[in-house]
Amino acid sequence: MLEKTMLIKMNQQAYETTRFQILTGDQIQQIYFAALDVLEISGARIFHEEALKLFANSDAVVSDTNRVRIPTTMVEQALSGCPSKSNLTGRNGKRSIKLQKNEVAFGSGADARFVYDRKSGQPRESTFADVEAAARIVDYLPRLDFCMSHGLVSDAPKAKTYDRHQFLAMVKNCTKPLVVTSVDAEGLKDQWEMACLIRGGQKEFRLSPLFATYIRSDSPLMSNNETVAKLLFAAEMGIPAVFTPCSALGVTAPASIAGVLVQTLADALFTVVLCGLKKPGMPLILGGIQTVMSQAKETLSYGSPELHLTSAAMTEIYKWLGLLNSSAGGCTDAKIVDEQAASESVMSIYNNMLAGTNLVHQVGCLDGGLTGSLSSLVMCDEIIAMIKQIVKGIQVTDETLALDILKEVGPGGEFLSHDHTYDHWKEWFRPTIIDRSNFEAWSQAGSKTYNDRLEPEVDRILESHAPEPLDENIVQEMKKIINLADNKEV
Repeated sequence: MLEKTMLIKMNQQAYETTRFQILTGDQIQQIYFAALDVLEISGARIFHEEALKLFANSDAVVSDTNRVRIPTTMVEQALSGCPSKSNLTGRNGKRSIKLQKNEVAFGSGADARFVYDRKSGQPRESTFADVEAAARIVDYLPRLDFCMSHGLVSDAPKAKTYDRHQFLAMVKNCTKPLVVTSVDAEGLKDQWEMACLIRGGQKEFRLSPLFATYIRSDSPLMSNNETVAKLLFAAEMGIPAVFTPCSALGVTAPASIAGVLVQTLADALFTVVLCGLKKPGMPLILGGIQTVMSQAKETLSYGSPELHLTSAAMTEIYKWLGLLNSSAGGCTDAKIVDEQAASESVMSIYNNMLAGTNLVHQVGCLDGGLTGSLSSLVMCDEIIAMIKQIVKGIQVTDETLALDILKEVGPGGEFLSHDHTYDHWKEWFRPTIIDRSNFEAWSQAGSKTYNDRLEPEVDRILESHAPEPLDENIVQEMKKIINLADNKEV
């Protein structure tokens, strides 16, 4: 064997992973200062009574028209109280997510009104059973780290209580951490109480949250009362909140990328201050969906390069500020799982992975988030695996340089039988659905397309995977909470 060198290598630089950067530190600082100007000069408008009192009793300026302007000192004080790390833990304690700088977790999307029916080939309204099926798929797939509802429970007894039913469908069928949505603060409270049953109390939930709540705002710098009420309840109870301001470039936000970054950051910082006034220390995972609209101006595009660019840039800004972050990924504007769905999903997953986004949600969503697809979930799981293999980068050590192996085998030799090959072969990515055979072998196997191989894999998972059961006594207690909500008179 070649003698290993013991020389000290001076001024060496090595990358453990691949590297990716959109904004410089100076550019981020410019965007941050501009966002502070927005909050001081223009401010934001809210109408929630408690929130207005919190601001009125602070150094903020509240006008007769409910416009709130915030001085920079308040923003920076609130930022100092934001945790730089948090965590989410599944119901059995075996799966958890570390929310900290450059840790990336992927999960499904939420509240899609429709699901892609694999039998009819058409979208239809989502049901409780569809949310259950999606949760089982997520529970099985190894690269999906958390579960969102995927679909909307349209068959709930009441339209305003579907969120409780979604929680039950998810938590019974998935042992991984959850990210939930809620109709209002009461819906969030009921889900929190159900989670506390599993955790064993409020303090245990605060130490080890079972879920984060996803709160989306579609009115930049003007949150409605339901959004604010959910944020305030989450702050009080220590529930991690994924706050996602959404806007359309040139419609509800400036058409320039830098301009939309300023507006999104101002919106996020306003929320940081609000939650800090309620109770400092709330785990906030800040995101945003900033993209172009469809040609008919009906939905936000989930496949546009502008979305991927702004998402990665916002992640860089949040990291610069020491804030936890989130973004949409693994989603598409395609109506079915096809070439467009694959290409758009790859782009968003790759960008979010390289950027180091903490929570990447909306995996498996079609049609701009309107339709959930089990097949897309399975496809994206393999895409995530490939991209994770790439971002590992290349280790350059005495072992990986393999000089002793090259000397031992010699010119024209074979490496297949060598232990070094076996050791490193185990590190390779091996596909489940992607086909790597030659044309002849592929033809003899039936000339199956990607979807021909994908659909049976979805069926196999649904037929064979049984999540670890949830204690039936806890299930019955949760059903009591749900029944109270269903039978409550408005």
